[in-house]
Amino acid sequence: MPLLTCNDLTVSYAPSAKPVVDGVSVQFADGRFTALVGPNGCGKSTLIKAIMGFLPASSGSVLLNDTPLHGIGRRELAKRVAYLPQENYCPDYITLGELVELGGYARYSLFGGPGERDRALFMDALATVGLEGMASKPVNALSGGQRQRAWIAMILAQDADTILLDEPVNHLDVHYQYAILALIRSLTQRGKTIVAVLHDLNLTSAFADEVVMMHDGKVVSHSDTRTTITADNVRRVFDFDADVFIRDERLVCLPRNRTDVVT
Repeated sequence: MPLLTCNDLTVSYAPSAKPVVDGVSVQFADGRFTALVGPNGCGKSTLIKAIMGFLPASSGSVLLNDTPLHGIGRRELAKRVAYLPQENYCPDYITLGELVELGGYARYSLFGGPGERDRALFMDALATVGLEGMASKPVNALSGGQRQRAWIAMILAQDADTILLDEPVNHLDVHYQYAILALIRSLTQRGKTIVAVLHDLNLTSAFADEVVMMHDGKVVSHSDTRTTITADNVRRVFDFDADVFIRDERLVCLPRNRTDVVT
């Protein structure tokens, strides 16, 4: 299994600008669901994009099983690491089946299309997200929750061992947030390594095995979920007081009443 590691990674959007990711060193555990959490602008999404090579690093490195990611060709990288951004769009004519088929492009020969194994992966991906029998439907005709599951099916069809997700439950109602995160977590049972940007600490505590808590471009804490999501860390990172406690064997983060918040 590949091991994804960031070593002293620093990323800026301009040479003289303040780093958005500032000296981050973190190792993502194989076969685990790791959540990146922190306030808006703390560097979570930038870290994901830098790992993928979409943003150049000012310094530091990203390694996959001790191999620098910048030394891996894009086609080969697509076989090993899958990425789902915050926002996803496709033309109205694209069907669910066609979208999922795109996930296997890195395995196709120059003049060939999907093979028997690829088509089996496509069917398995659709079944995993609960969309079997809907391959002929236009993606944009699906509900919001179904569309997000469609994009996850495309990622599954890529068949990469490591999956990076930037706010995978953004804009979804509570029902679909829980359903999709439960689906994502279930992928670890297949040996997948999941790294996802999340905002809700209670969703994070319910589904993530480990948490990387960030603030101002730096890692404040990285450990298992219950060790990282503490009242002290919430105060340091989010600047509010919260009660963090166990209820029915689940970690709960409940903000205390604030009288200094402008509404």
